[in-house]
Amino acid sequence: MSDAQGVTGGQGTILIVEDEANIIDLVRLYLQEAGFTVAVAEDGPAGLAAYERIAPDLIILDLMLPGMDGYEVCKRIRAQSHTPILMLTARRAEDDRVMGLDLGADDYLTKPFSPRELVSRVRAILRRASMQSAEPEPERLIYPGLTIIPAARRVEVDGRAVELTAKEFDVLLTLARAPDQVMGRETLLNKVWGFDYLGDSRTVDVHIGTLRKKVERDPTHPRFIKTVWTVGYKFDPSGAESAS
Repeated sequence: MSDAQGVTGGQGTILIVEDEANIIDLVRLYLQEAGFTVAVAEDGPAGLAAYERIAPDLIILDLMLPGMDGYEVCKRIRAQSHTPILMLTARRAEDDRVMGLDLGADDYLTKPFSPRELVSRVRAILRRASMQSAEPEPERLIYPGLTIIPAARRVEVDGRAVELTAKEFDVLLTLARAPDQVMGRETLLNKVWGFDYLGDSRTVDVHIGTLRKKVERDPTHPRFIKTVWTVGYKFDPSGAESAS
């Protein structure tokens, strides 16, 4: 079952893919009051069909869905677009959150959650997506063994294309734009997730960890994404391996 009723306040269209009626009603109410148009799908296949039909500005995606789980829905959407995805999960284990982020979710909320916080995160994600689309980018950033092509959102490591999630790419590009500049976790949260992001700063560490697995020859001795202990991270344009 799906619908697309709601108020149109110029804020954009949000697709909720969720099978719990009480959560649907609560989230829809708060989003509509915030000026969003809301569509709903109550299982995985219906969510994919609604995504194709509506082309929403953002998807709120439950992890545990009938018919097809949220992981698979996220994977299929990411195979064709960068539409922002906020994942809802009743699971608190870090592995579940990492898997969702690694598949391309932009953010996650653990149930139970505050609907006001959810609306705030939706706004932050959409604001960041709008800022990214408006920023002029160099044609490509080239470093020893690493090439970043912003317009195509493409990354090549040692001449080989690697697949990054939307947020992994954003973290890498943010660091690479400011080589040798140390960025704290809060700075990266602000630049990548938005100024009113309310999530845990460990989200940055999770993304750095998965990013290193994809762009570093040896993630334990990174060439590009260096840890500055107690402070944050920096991008090393020389591509020199860390000693430790």
